[in-house]
Amino acid sequence: MTLQRPVPRLTRKIGSSGPPAPTAGCASCAATIARRPSIRRIRYAVTACRRNVTPQTVPGTGEIYSFTVNYQKWNPALEVPFVIARVAIDGAPGVLLTTNIVGCPVDSVDIGDRVRVTFERQGDIYYPLFEKIMKSDSAYITGSASPRVASG
Repeated sequence: MTLQRPVPRLTRKIGSSGPPAPTAGCASCAATIARRPSIRRIRYAVTACRRNVTPQTVPGTGEIYSFTVNYQKWNPALEVPFVIARVAIDGAPGVLLTTNIVGCPVDSVDIGDRVRVTFERQGDIYYPLFEKIMKSDSAYITGSASPRVASG
């Protein structure tokens, strides 16, 4: 049984033609702002950058900053154990994305592991998940990868 992830309440239409860009940034000072930043960061960006915030493309790779393994089956459709991680996004200094690490045994995940984004599609929503990059993969060194989309 595949888990249907909870659908977020959207207050505005987010592009459904493909995976969304995870960050935005100031065109004046190059500060990076997370896709769903805190109100404090929004206020800072609007004040400091005078609303010169534009979408930014990032390479789709990162590094595991911290993680935990969940063993509790909170939902009958949930497959346990699974990894919840905070990923430092390459090309977006200071942005940490809370996500799941998929496609590998939970005991193989460690802080500092290189990861690449893969999107799980459920209807019109794309959920950014991450999978480990093997050291033999060129994206492990270059910090760039093509995102993949899986339908859920």
